[in-house]
Amino acid sequence: MGGRHDVAMSTMDSTDLHGLWVPIVTPFDSHGDVDIASLQQLAQRILAEGASGLVALGTTGEPATLTAEERRRVVETCDRACQEADRKLIVGAGTNSTRGTIEEIEHLTAGTSAAAALVVVPYYTRPSEQAVVEHFAAIAATSPVPLVAYNVPYRTGRALGAPALLKMSDHPRIIGLKQAVGALDIDTLDLLARSGPDFQILAGDDAFIAPTVLMGGAGAIAAAAHICTPLFVAMTARALAGDRSRASELAAALLPLVTLGFSEPNPAVWKGALARQGQIATDGLRRPMTPASTATVDRLLDAASHIAERFDGNASDRRS
Repeated sequence: MGGRHDVAMSTMDSTDLHGLWVPIVTPFDSHGDVDIASLQQLAQRILAEGASGLVALGTTGEPATLTAEERRRVVETCDRACQEADRKLIVGAGTNSTRGTIEEIEHLTAGTSAAAALVVVPYYTRPSEQAVVEHFAAIAATSPVPLVAYNVPYRTGRALGAPALLKMSDHPRIIGLKQAVGALDIDTLDLLARSGPDFQILAGDDAFIAPTVLMGGAGAIAAAAHICTPLFVAMTARALAGDRSRASELAAALLPLVTLGFSEPNPAVWKGALARQGQIATDGLRRPMTPASTATVDRLLDAASHIAERFDGNASDRRS
């Protein structure tokens, strides 16, 4: 392997995950092919507006509908943008197979500057919680990059409670967690209170970024931050600084945007808005996904415009 992955693995990884990460969409052109030019432009804009880094091939990037070659091209494009901006890259590489996940991480991160792999809890097969813990340990033992676990039970069919997550947090190569359980629940609060300082918890539900960070989280991976990026960055930064008043103000202002953006299947609304703004060439998605309704995109862009006006235009709204 080339790049920074030639370096021997340390016994304890210290990759800093603090801040606002954007799980970037994968744009398609009018022929339905991956639009690398639009992806590069979008990545550069998001990073210039303050994101800590990108997540390539998260759920929002539609990795399940991309070929292996397309997934690699997406990672390489995001990697170039992150290196140019001196920011970090996380690569989504989880499957419902332990061996398959190991192979996917190696394929996608080889020769790149990827800081970590985002690995989802195995979906569909629904292994036991202990089997999931062992799955992550087996991957972490051989992965060329540290892992960020992704707990998203409404997509996987397997929820992980605090005891299982705390076991995972003890592994030196599992450095963090994207927690997307639809609430700031007891398990999440227990994990925030009891996990060690080297295990970094990221909000995975965009409506709960501020409270998660204020309770000890490291930041967020937020699809909504494709729009009004500087304000999501500011909200996360204020929460990290312990500024509850300002973080709460920004969270309340951004909540309508979050609600509208997820009112249709992700990432349709974000793509619709980005295409309307001219930031990507089309609003196309890969089947079985379909584009968002015109009405929903209109409402989201109106909400973004109002937020921009309220906060002195600092919302990156480029509606045409």
